[in-house]
Order: sequence, then structure tokens, then C-alpha cells
Amino acid sequence: MGKGKNYALLGLGALLGLLPAVPGYAKASQEKTPEPGPSEVVVWTYDSFNSEWGPGPEAAKRFFEETGITLTWVSHGDAGELLSRLLLEGPKADADVILGLDQNLAERALASGLLEAYKPSGADRIIPGLAFDRSYRLIPLDYSYFAIVYDAERVPEPPQSLEDLTAEAYEHKLILMDPRTSSPGLGFLAWTMDVYGADWKAYWRRLAPSILTIADGWSSGYGLFTAGEAPLVLSYTTSPGYHLEYEGSERYQAALFTQGHPLQIEVAGLLAAGTHKEEGKKFLDFMLSSSFQQLIPLTNWMYPVMDIPLPDSFRINPKSETSRYPATPTQEDLTEWASLMTQIQGR
Repeated sequence: MGKGKNYALLGLGALLGLLPAVPGYAKASQEKTPEPGPSEVVVWTYDSFNSEWGPGPEAAKRFFEETGITLTWVSHGDAGELLSRLLLEGPKADADVILGLDQNLAERALASGLLEAYKPSGADRIIPGLAFDRSYRLIPLDYSYFAIVYDAERVPEPPQSLEDLTAEAYEHKLILMDPRTSSPGLGFLAWTMDVYGADWKAYWRRLAPSILTIADGWSSGYGLFTAGEAPLVLSYTTSPGYHLEYEGSERYQAALFTQGHPLQIEVAGLLAAGTHKEEGKKFLDFMLSSSFQQLIPLTNWMYPVMDIPLPDSFRINPKSETSRYPATPTQEDLTEWASLMTQIQGR
């Protein structure tokens, strides 16, 4: 989700992470990374993956029971911040594995030379089409589709396309995320560029009146949404399943768009300079085991990357007939987007 998808902990505290306008680059976390022990693997991830309600705690418990190796999670904000931290520290990064990047961040991660190829046991069970890096420097762990989630009690007629979002009826009703610091935000920008091509900036000008705010990450943005601040938010097609599973509610729905929905594939990779490389490989083997993959649907609210049974609550999650594979926005695109947002705000 990317992003991070910690639905259960969203509330007033989540709003503190929200920026009232387009934010600048997030500051790197000052958290001290633990020194790896003799039977430890250190995994960097995004915040919600290792939250109380995320997959991290139970995954660590199962991994220790199966291998005797301590799994230490170190959280670094959203996926965009996670990559920035890795690139900043380079070979000096005190980690063995990085987990939670997606295909839109993959090019920068692969170009860094910081990742080592490793094909885990279980890789042959990955659903065809998800393993986009055939060198296995980046290995899929889950996937879903970006979507606009809406409050059905406040939006009886949901949008059916990106263009619909620009309608006057949705003025100040949409929450998005910053593509410079958030993987969903980057995915949404890529979606608009894929659909509108050279006219993407004109689309954002039309969209601007609909935007209530742009959050630095998914957690803060979705927190505003569930607090009732706006009835539309960028999230995932799998988000409604959470509310059905834990709240027994079908109030929150994902709008299916006629243009289709971009796929997000979350990945993990082995760091070439990791202190405990063999333990890191064992973790990646574990990541593609049924023991780990069974945790994904009800904790990270994504689809597992192998064919295993899904919870009944996933029945509410819509399936798009068209999967989109947008090109990743470049640094120049991000700069143009930020300049455009500044221009729009200045009017």
C-alpha cells in the first residue's frame, strides 16, 4: 500500500503528519539503526508495515520460530522517504534488506548499485507478470491497484474517470499525496501522465479546485478521510476490505474508473553491503513462503504474490478489467509538478 496502509491506527494523531499545502522534501529520520547481532537480520521498511496492526510484528515472530534469527524492523516514513534514506546512506546503510519500495521507485533503487541479486526459494510461485526485475535484485512481496476510495454516504454518485474528479461537485473533496514523498502520490501522478500524455499539466490545473489538501504520505491522507474531512481519497482497490473485515461496514468503496487502474507491486531487495547477508537471504526465502504471504491480506491490505485463499472480506474489493502500467515520472516531471502546484496556489 506503499506507501504504508495502517488503517487501524488512523485518527487524530495521523493528522499531525498532514501538510496543509504541497510539502517540501521530508527530512530523513534521525532514528538510530540497531547494530546487527550474530543471528539478526535488519530490514528497513515504511512505517505502517511494522506498526502494531501491520504484518511486521507477526512476521518477526514467525521468522524467529522457523529460523531462530531475530528480525529487526527499522521504519523510515513512507516508501519515498525509505528510498531517499537508502540513497543518502548508500553502502553505509545499517540494513540487510530493504522492503516496501514499488515499481515506480525501482529504477532509482536498481541504478544505485546497492542491491545484490538473489532468487529466493518460492520465486517460481510468484504470479506471472509481477516479477518485473528478472535479476531478482527486487523481489515482489504484494500488490494492489491505486484507486479513489469514497464515502458512499456522502458521495452517492462516485466518479468513474480521472476527468470526473475535476467536476464542480467534488470541489475541495479530494485528498491526494505528494509524489515526491509518497509512493501512492507518485503512482497517481504517473496515472495522470499515462492517461493525458503531454496534457497532464492542463489536467492538474482542472483538478486543482477539487483538491482539499496534499498529504506527505498515505497514512496522514487516509487519516483525514476517515476523520470525515473529505469524502474522496487516493488509496487502493483493497481498502474497502479493511472496513468490512473490522468494522462490518460497506460505507467505504473504491471507484472503478473506465480508464483502468495502475498496478502497484511492492518489492524487497538484499543489500550488497549488508552485514548479515545469509540471514537476509533466509528472510527473502521466508517472505515468499505461505507463512508470510498469509499475513498480507489482513494486515497490509494488499494481495499476496502467490495463489493462496483470500479472506471473505476481499469480496468487496472491486476488480478492474484494465490494468495500467504507467511509466515512472522522472525527476524533471516531479520538479515540473511541484512548480505547477506552486503556481496554482499563488493564484
